[in-house]
Amino acid sequence: MESDQKGAPMRTLRAGLTALVGATLVLVALPGIASAATTGTTTTFTLTGGSISITVPSTTVNLGSVSVAAGSITAQLGTVTVNDGRGLLNGSWTSTVSSSHFTTGGGTAAETINATGVSYWSGAATATSGVGTLLGSQLTSGAAVVINAAQTAFTGGSLIGNNSASWNPTMVVTIPAAAVVGTYTGTVTHTVA
Repeated sequence: MESDQKGAPMRTLRAGLTALVGATLVLVALPGIASAATTGTTTTFTLTGGSISITVPSTTVNLGSVSVAAGSITAQLGTVTVNDGRGLLNGSWTSTVSSSHFTTGGGTAAETINATGVSYWSGAATATSGVGTLLGSQLTSGAAVVINAAQTAFTGGSLIGNNSASWNPTMVVTIPAAAVVGTYTGTVTHTVA
């Protein structure tokens, strides 16, 4: 009996320790607080480009008057503007200019100033917008070109996004000695591509 009594407290102590250790293990084994889950939504949109256009002075421009003896007439044409709404990365454009013959009356040889007698220089830009290089092709009168065939007037290069450029070109019309008096009419054409 003694051994039972002596062993009983020992068994009780062991049982208590086992219960305590078991409880501790249970507490340690409990899962931690759950973390919040995050998810994302891939979202897209499309940015579409516009167009490129050129505007020129009004349909009729009067360069003025000059005496037959003067030999030439020099005047500015008016503002030409390229608007590039294409929104390109590393875009470019080129504007060209050409002239028809100028005629008066019946357009006979004496009533015609050939386009080979028409020169043009762009001058520098009068206004620009956007990112890139926008340059006139003939900055001074010394760089003037004959426009009986298409010549580059202005260029845009290394363009990012939308841009625009304006310039006020100068024309020189050389009057032949055989030209007769009259009001001469011709067409100056600007393009952009």
